[in-house]
Amino acid sequence: MTLDSTQSEPVSAPAANPAAEGLRDRGSPRERWQVELAAAIRDPDELCRLLGLDATFAAEARRAAGGFPLLVPRPFLERMTHGDPHDPLLRQVLPLEAELASPPGWVADPLEEAAALAAPGLVKKYEGRALLLATGACAVHCRYCFRREFPYAEHGVSSAGTAAALRAIAADPSIREVILSGGDPLLLDDDRLAELLGRIVAIPAISRVRIHTRLPIVLPSRVTRRLVELLAGLPFPAVVVIHANHPAELGPEQAAAIRALAGARAILLNQAVLLAGVNDTLPVLLGLSERLLAIGVLPYYLHLPDRVVGTAHFDVPEAKAVELVDALRQKLSGYGVPRLVREVPGEASKVTIA
Repeated sequence: MTLDSTQSEPVSAPAANPAAEGLRDRGSPRERWQVELAAAIRDPDELCRLLGLDATFAAEARRAAGGFPLLVPRPFLERMTHGDPHDPLLRQVLPLEAELASPPGWVADPLEEAAALAAPGLVKKYEGRALLLATGACAVHCRYCFRREFPYAEHGVSSAGTAAALRAIAADPSIREVILSGGDPLLLDDDRLAELLGRIVAIPAISRVRIHTRLPIVLPSRVTRRLVELLAGLPFPAVVVIHANHPAELGPEQAAAIRALAGARAILLNQAVLLAGVNDTLPVLLGLSERLLAIGVLPYYLHLPDRVVGTAHFDVPEAKAVELVDALRQKLSGYGVPRLVREVPGEASKVTIA
């Protein structure tokens, strides 16, 4: 489908950094990605109208959204199939009444992150690394999100909280890697991201920065020329972990954004979540790995869903997940098979299932 969206003019001169070649000039005062984010779909009626879906889906979405409202950028919407209520991309973002169910064992903080806070917005669960919640905002509200209930404001995800978190990182020489997460850290604009990265790499013990982001998938225009140059200028390669769950998410614009990140010396990995009705079949998982490898991204993790309240309908039995990964091994080289993992509170690392 084709939707109206704000476009930018192509770059008219060579980029200062070869990694930025082919990127559009996002310009000022508002960059293209910011314009597209402002135009994201928040109304279930509008979403269903644009996709040609019956209004009953919108009514159900309004009942189910609750405190976690609908949010879908138009570039991600454009990847969906018109008229198909079972589209795997749509299923990731459309609120369903199944979210209102409260089965035992599905809780607000399944990973017990609140108990692992070492400072405001700083989660330290594993040796040698710490996770900095750079923002509580996302460009898309994935219905299976394990932080959909996380009280960001209460736990200091703010400018003051970030400053306190950076002080805590600097005071702990055992932390060698900082993981930027959220929300989505790439919702920080380039100026704010440059300031944050500068403060992180100035800490002597830090030798790696990892960025977990869905924006190259749902809002590929966020990969600006300046972002590429910023990452290329770090004293070590950044590790960028994107989040794609289905091969249909990876179109030409996503591929171009990922190629630009690769040109910035970034190490590119993908983490996916195994989701019932979205990617819990061998052809889809095989297609996802093949597409990722074709655009230069290594399949890294395949997560079993975290048991956050409102997401039980996405759960896939562990035995089925193991069978799927075993089948992938018969079809792909080892580097193309993601590790099947589950995060278990209190463990020293993610638990590998298969």
